[in-house]
Amino acid sequence: MKAKLFSPYTIKNVTLKNRIVMAPMCMYSCEKEDGMVTDWHHTHYESRAVGQVGLVMLEATAVTPEGRISTQDLGIWSDDHVEGLSELTRKIKRHGAKAAIQIAHAGRKSTVPEEILAPSALAFDESYKLPKAMSAEEVEGMVESFRLAADRAKRAGFDIIEIHAAHGYLINQFLSPLTNRREDEYGGSEENRFRFLGEVLKSVRSVWDGPLFVRISANDYHEDGLTPADYSRMAEWMKKLGADLIDVSSGAVVPAKISVYPGYQVRFSEEIRMGADIPTGAVGLITTGIQAEEILQNDRADLIFIARELLRDPYWPRTAAKELRAEIEPPVQYSRGWIR
Repeated sequence: MKAKLFSPYTIKNVTLKNRIVMAPMCMYSCEKEDGMVTDWHHTHYESRAVGQVGLVMLEATAVTPEGRISTQDLGIWSDDHVEGLSELTRKIKRHGAKAAIQIAHAGRKSTVPEEILAPSALAFDESYKLPKAMSAEEVEGMVESFRLAADRAKRAGFDIIEIHAAHGYLINQFLSPLTNRREDEYGGSEENRFRFLGEVLKSVRSVWDGPLFVRISANDYHEDGLTPADYSRMAEWMKKLGADLIDVSSGAVVPAKISVYPGYQVRFSEEIRMGADIPTGAVGLITTGIQAEEILQNDRADLIFIARELLRDPYWPRTAAKELRAEIEPPVQYSRGWIR
């Protein structure tokens, strides 16, 4: 039986050559604090495409300057960013990989010197700045910032866009009752807390007809926070608004003790996949081909997002193929060295 990890996967109008996704990981490598692509980004991302990853996803890329996690983050808040991103997508795609970008706003977890924004004026902890609670007009403007970012991503040639609604960043802050204390139409009930993400989805869909992923934190790890059951409901709403796949991570909206172990988030992916009848991606301490294959064969996820293991091994697809006794096509230039 052919390994499912190396079977093609079609989502909307895009076919990935395998089920391996390079998960978005911040590189903090913009040299002039301008959000521009650098030589490091070219080397880093292209090498994983050479390594036969099916989908290479760029790190959290900020839709506004104050939305950066750090001043070294990539940006997509200006038309000036499109040229560098276009060259990067060209290099990724020439090796047979597809290119994705995660568009994001850090909210209260931004460490930039500018004034930072959040749904409510609550700092993450004592080491972070106190954010400004966004006005209704600022919320509306942020929705437009995501729309403009999606349009630039389209012009830059990306195949897939992912909206970052996880890890305690801005959209996650709106979703969680732990961080959203608003008393207007964007706070209070679950429907109101979802409203900002819903408007972002509609706005992005107005300019983007390709596959659209949403990364979520499926568990707040807090007795008063959100759970996978809550996100199963919200994933149904996301699906109706045009989301094609839910990238299932967890945690980081508030300080919390999290017990981590191999595949610790896979059960969340499985629950949301079944509960909302939507494709999911599994991520979190997935390190071997055998582990990835089990997740796929048991229908616990549709795609496997590999993060730190791809930092250790840019050619992890080859490593996984050897474990699964699967044959994958090597880069022509490396064919002599890839023979088992």
